[in-house]
Amino acid sequence: MSEHVVDVSWSRGEYDFAYDSYNRDHEWRFDGGITVPGSANPKYLGNPGPVDPEEAFVAALSSCHMLTFLSIAARKRLVVDAYDDHAVGVMAPNAAGRLAITQVTLHPKIVWSGTEPDAATIEKIHHLSHQECFIANSVTTEIAVAS
Repeated sequence: MSEHVVDVSWSRGEYDFAYDSYNRDHEWRFDGGITVPGSANPKYLGNPGPVDPEEAFVAALSSCHMLTFLSIAARKRLVVDAYDDHAVGVMAPNAAGRLAITQVTLHPKIVWSGTEPDAATIEKIHHLSHQECFIANSVTTEIAVAS
């Protein structure tokens, strides 16, 4: 078992506290010392500059899948030189009619060192990565990998 700690802080500041005008900006402080500015998505009256929770959720899924993929590739002695992903999350009503990130599609581009594995091997590594990803195992969102 492991524990993962993030401190989230918000204060009203000089803003009033009406729905249309209160400040959505806040901070995420991670145990490694990194502070990330956060806000609501601009569609929900947030600041477009900071990371919003929906983006962070998609990033966490993409990052976990990538790290698991790299781990599996390394164990198979397949050398990866670069891995870039353009992950896209879709917010829509879920089965209960509530807004949720209902689908995340990963679009990984992988650069291999030496001979690139065949498509079946790459697909198998992605499948195993999805099965072993801690974040994917923690959510009900549909996660797809697009070529």
